[in-house]
Amino acid sequence: MFFLRILICDDDQNIIEQLKKYITEFFRHGKGRTWELQSYSSAEELLSDAGAKDIVFLDVEMPGLDGIYAGQELKKKNPNTIIFIVTSYVEYLDEAMRFHVFRYLLKPLDKQRLFRNMKDAVQLYNSTSLKIPIETKEGIFTVNAIDIIFIEAQNRRIIVYTLSKKFISVSGMNHWIKALNSPCFFQTHRSFIVNMKYVSHFDHFLVYLCDDQYKAYLTKRKYSQFKEAYLLFLESTR
Repeated sequence: MFFLRILICDDDQNIIEQLKKYITEFFRHGKGRTWELQSYSSAEELLSDAGAKDIVFLDVEMPGLDGIYAGQELKKKNPNTIIFIVTSYVEYLDEAMRFHVFRYLLKPLDKQRLFRNMKDAVQLYNSTSLKIPIETKEGIFTVNAIDIIFIEAQNRRIIVYTLSKKFISVSGMNHWIKALNSPCFFQTHRSFIVNMKYVSHFDHFLVYLCDDQYKAYLTKRKYSQFKEAYLLFLESTR
C-alpha cells in the first residue's frame, strides 16, 4: 500500500473537473492504493501548500505566477516531484523540459493517453519512494531503493552499493531480483543488478555507472533487451 498526493493547478475550472474525473477513474479499480487529490487555481496557492507534492498537473498560462516558474520552484524543493504540464500551447515545451517535466499534455485532454502516462508516473513514484531493508551480519539497515546503485555477487558475497556506503547482504541474488522489482532495475548479468538511474554509458560487455566510478558486466545476449529497457526508462523520466 502507498499514499500518493496529487495536485492540480489550473485557472480553468473545467480542466480541473475533467482531471479529477479521469484521475478518480484511473484509481477506481486499483487495490492497496491510498491517494489524495487537491486542486488550486493559481501558482501562488499551489506553492503555499505545505504538504507533499508527489504528482502535479500544472497549467502554464495563469494570472500571477506562471506554471514554468511554479514548476522550477517545485523541482528545487523536491527533484522527485513528478510534473505534468497541461496546456494548449506547444511553444512552452522547451522551457518546461529544462526543469525535467515528466510529460507534456495538450488540451483538450485525451483520457487514454492520460491513463498510459499515469501508469508510468505511478511506477516511477513507486521506484523513488520504496524503502528496502538490507540484512547484514551487523544488523538490518533501511535504504531508499532509488539510492541503490547496483548489486554485485562477488566471491559468494552479495554486495549492495548505495549512494552512502556499501553493505554485505546475507540474502542471495534471488532475493534481490524479487526485492528490486521496479522499472529502474535490470539484471544485466547473473552477478549484477543495476539501477538505470546511475548508468553513464554502456557497450556490448559492460555497463558504466556513476560517471564510470563502477562497472557491471552485461551479458551479450541481454544487450538488446537492456538497451530497450534503458531507453524506455529515460523516456519515463523526461
